[in-house]
Amino acid sequence: MKIYTVTDREFASYGRVVSGLDTADLLAALAATPLPGQGVEYLALEPSLQSLPVAEAFSSHLYGGMPVQMGWCNGHNTKLNCLEYHRDSEFNLGTEDFILLVALRSEMEQGKLDTACVKAFRVPAGTLVEVYATTLHYAPCHTDPAKGFRMLVALPAGTNTEKPDIRPCADEDGMLWGCNKWLLAHPDAPEAAQGAYVGLVGENIDIASDLV
Repeated sequence: MKIYTVTDREFASYGRVVSGLDTADLLAALAATPLPGQGVEYLALEPSLQSLPVAEAFSSHLYGGMPVQMGWCNGHNTKLNCLEYHRDSEFNLGTEDFILLVALRSEMEQGKLDTACVKAFRVPAGTLVEVYATTLHYAPCHTDPAKGFRMLVALPAGTNTEKPDIRPCADEDGMLWGCNKWLLAHPDAPEAAQGAYVGLVGENIDIASDLV
């Protein structure tokens, strides 16, 4: 699989590189968050990140005053497994290079997405990126299995927390997996076994061989 970088023009439909914010303290705090030896762990809100002055800058400058939550997604991964979307952009920043596997919501047909639509983008360490609300995304992939990844996940407050208790009626309700979180799982993904909506068809992409 070809791996682009977020500075390539191909990324423009999926997100953008963000400049102008001082993220040095954020990177230092992110580097102190736990890194699992295998697999991926996610925490929606990390107090050590949320308490930094830059969290207020994210709220003011990136979300126009909306409340923001600063969390992380850390670990080791090379597989697609799922794709998700939110009603708002997500901001990511890594202590190490990482790779995002993404597609466009507009590429979905009748609630399904062919994984042949997925593209891979490398995000250099220390580069802040916005992933648009129209972009399907999920857990990142590492570029070096010895280092794994530590990635900031900044989202509107409450996102990725408990799923609201609703009676399904809207066409997307079957995909709702958490607060402000709509999920499409591959049939082979652990999330599918847990009851997530199976919305990915085709290969469950694994980029392990592309990292050599």
